[in-house]
Amino acid sequence: MNNLKNKEIWFVTGSQHLYGEETLKQVARDSQEIATDLNNSAHIPVKVVFKPVLKTPEEILSLCMEVNNSISCVGIITWMHTFSPAKMWINGLKVLNKPIAHLHTQYNRDIPWDTIDMDFMNLNQSAHGDREYGFIVSRMRQNRKVIVGHWKEEDIRKKIGSWSRAACGWNEWQGMKVARFGDNMREVAVTEGDKVEAQLRLGYSVNGYGVGDMVNAINQVSEADVDKLLTQYEAEYHISPEIIKPGDKRDALKESARIELGMRSFLEKGGFKAFTTTFEDLHGMKQLPGLAVQRLMEDGYGFGAEGDWKTSALVRAMKVMSTGLIGGTSFMEDYTYHLDPKGMKVLGAHMLEVCPSIGQGKASLEIHPLGIGGKEDPARLVFNVPEGKGINVSIMDMGDRFRLLANPCKVVNPDAALPKLPVARVVWIPEPDLKVSAEAWIHAGGAHHTGFSMAIGVEEMEDFAEMAGMEFLLIDNDTKIREFKKEIRWNDLYYQLRR
Repeated sequence: MNNLKNKEIWFVTGSQHLYGEETLKQVARDSQEIATDLNNSAHIPVKVVFKPVLKTPEEILSLCMEVNNSISCVGIITWMHTFSPAKMWINGLKVLNKPIAHLHTQYNRDIPWDTIDMDFMNLNQSAHGDREYGFIVSRMRQNRKVIVGHWKEEDIRKKIGSWSRAACGWNEWQGMKVARFGDNMREVAVTEGDKVEAQLRLGYSVNGYGVGDMVNAINQVSEADVDKLLTQYEAEYHISPEIIKPGDKRDALKESARIELGMRSFLEKGGFKAFTTTFEDLHGMKQLPGLAVQRLMEDGYGFGAEGDWKTSALVRAMKVMSTGLIGGTSFMEDYTYHLDPKGMKVLGAHMLEVCPSIGQGKASLEIHPLGIGGKEDPARLVFNVPEGKGINVSIMDMGDRFRLLANPCKVVNPDAALPKLPVARVVWIPEPDLKVSAEAWIHAGGAHHTGFSMAIGVEEMEDFAEMAGMEFLLIDNDTKIREFKKEIRWNDLYYQLRR
């Protein structure tokens, strides 16, 4: 998993030479103080780096080109301390290819009623300086995050923190590699998509590899490494008696360990950050990868089942965004419903592939029959998920655009122990309720696979969609089906005209 403190957000202040050197020196001091203070905030996971005040078109263009070329910089915070004529920003903004947060603040919180004079007014002009800058960004039809309030407010820092997490997720997609072992599940529609368009629009590449390539890596794993990993399993999980040495399913666990080591080796050598598998293509494998997928996800890899490369990339981005936060992020699927009118709920699971990062307590390592795939019984981690707030996010290729669909939910305990369901599972109540949520989801064409997180929420995902130029639809407590259907139709018209 990434250390987000290796990433930077540059704090960029606009002004001009009109006000004289003393004013510009004060602008620089104030800006540096704000940047330093934001950098020390616990809500902001990245480094906030002060940059010299920009006063000319040439300085702005140079800075924007420097941003583009910086490996560590994932976006910029812009602020106009004084009035900064916006035509100066055109050439710089034209070339800028990283996210923008427009912080509409001012150095002082309050008006000094008894002492305010024209020198103070000339120095503190954000109220109209930011509006001039805001016009040119809007005129250029550039997406950005606008954050309004005094820079010392906790809420402002939380918003900057959420935006910076989204920027790290977007940065992760640029040049990221997704490995697909096998193709999509046959005849399934929503997991398909235009991989070339994804690379053009979203930045990551998706390439397929034969299952034989993975099998070759699995076959190269040594017995000593398998034994070492088995010892690690025994230390980390509750182990079923039949797989403790010399149990009759010990060999199946050894095969699961071998699969994990082989897959990990393949992904590490290829520089992949996300991957897919499919139970319809297991040629040369003894088991469907279950435990391996769960543990790789826990280590930060994105995953999508049945060849779902879009969700795989999404899960990776969400994991990067959630770095250091309490909760977890996983590949997920709405599996079955509890339709009791007294309390409708969703049971989420996916055969074997739910990430332990969202789990509660120590997981149980078990081996059971699967019923699909036609292979030997696979190992998997079994656990419940604690109560709390969650979010399900889906990404779809709608033919003319990518759509990101989000639905917050309340995670609750199962009504019973589920003693005969040997998979990881989570139960939730979607906003505003199951009936409205499911109807809206279906109207939006939402996929059955999602990225599920209890660490990040709506703000990060909306900011992320904005950075990616993706359509964003939200199902929440304010959703009304009639209005939601109108929003989808208006969006169709907007994206057709934009093309």
